[in-house]
Amino acid sequence: MDLRIHGQANETLAPSFRKVLVPWAVQGGLNPPVVTHAKGCHFYDATGKRYLDLTSGYVAVSLGHGHPKVVRAIQDQAERMCWVASSYFNDVRAEYAELLDTVSPWAEGMRVHFACGGAEANDDAVRIARLVTRRSKVLTAYRSYHGGTIAAASMTGIDRWRDPFPAMPGMVKFFTPYPYRSPFFTTDPAEETRRALDHLTRVLSHEGAQNVAAILMEPMTGSSGVVVYPPGYLEGVRALCDRHAILLIFDEVMTGFGRTGAPFCSQRVGVQPDLISFAKGASSSYTPLGGVMVRESVARHFDSELFDVGHTHAGHVLSVAGGLAALKVYIEEGLFERAREIEGWLRDGLGELARRHACIGDIRGMGAQFGIELVQDRESREPLVEWHHPGGSLPMKAFYAELLARGVHAYGRYNVVIVAPPLVISKAELDEGLAGLDAALTALEGAR
Repeated sequence: MDLRIHGQANETLAPSFRKVLVPWAVQGGLNPPVVTHAKGCHFYDATGKRYLDLTSGYVAVSLGHGHPKVVRAIQDQAERMCWVASSYFNDVRAEYAELLDTVSPWAEGMRVHFACGGAEANDDAVRIARLVTRRSKVLTAYRSYHGGTIAAASMTGIDRWRDPFPAMPGMVKFFTPYPYRSPFFTTDPAEETRRALDHLTRVLSHEGAQNVAAILMEPMTGSSGVVVYPPGYLEGVRALCDRHAILLIFDEVMTGFGRTGAPFCSQRVGVQPDLISFAKGASSSYTPLGGVMVRESVARHFDSELFDVGHTHAGHVLSVAGGLAALKVYIEEGLFERAREIEGWLRDGLGELARRHACIGDIRGMGAQFGIELVQDRESREPLVEWHHPGGSLPMKAFYAELLARGVHAYGRYNVVIVAPPLVISKAELDEGLAGLDAALTALEGAR
């Protein structure tokens, strides 16, 4: 493997690089930047080159890099104590749970179970739902992503063809609205909602609603396309869950902690789930923190029944200290609301890109998370790259390489590019990112 830093061979570092398996990549020929440090909305490689983090890493570093209050809190906690058994009470966990409760969507209150990341949180959310309902089946959407563990991958709807192993028993898929490419053969949002809810009703009928513990879904999809559901759809799913005593779980691993212009996307869309899985922005990914928020009326089930869920690192105090400090910063700096200001910048800036580039078929999103869907032709809406294309595509690889060359980091899946900057980004910094996108789109169109 010829490992280079921007074309310059580095034989000193190359042997150590070979020891690390890079996620989601064919290992031969990899040549990413060697990232050494970061500050604010930028990170830097070993040559000193600066990159604007236009997607907050993987929609994770919502406070930007190196926020001093969060760094200091982690340092202080490390000096005091790094770990304590999850079976013991702890002051940091208690303070975080109390503060989290104040920004939760439930007036009745909630309790929190801790995990180390989003996939683990989704696994645990399903386990909790099954324990409460004593039912086995879980419904998730075909266009969804819920994590990389065996259970979370079974919940995930995209790319199931890649996995040669059967999904976990009881995982059932259904189609959700996708206004730009309706699976329900309509261009009318109200009709899309009606047909989608009719479809879900039929799935529940055939699976036996009395066997379904939970419907788990993202309130706005993330890496599976940044799809915003049409009005009335999530309300209809909530009504179906209420009718059949099914628990509604929102996967807010990406959309939580201010990403969509409210503490949680459930508040932005006005629909209350029964459980919320979270991670990423919870600690701005300074520490590996995830968990499940459980509304009080569900959580009290375990006052008399065994809460048979847990991990060695559940509520790891160093991770929770990072989360507590981050949550305080979100509140003190008004960042839950600031995503709405960024939304205006993105709608204007991405709209201008759409006017300049015919390869942009659709722009959609909410708060500080948008998707750019690229097409071969706007009239036919033929995707630039098919979603089932194995290993990505040369055009998209060239597009992201052009972005990196221009000092901008972004990522996406197949023909959808994600734009989700840190909530602390300035207008000037965002303009820097939009200029990089403009240039990369120009190069993409020129190569076709």
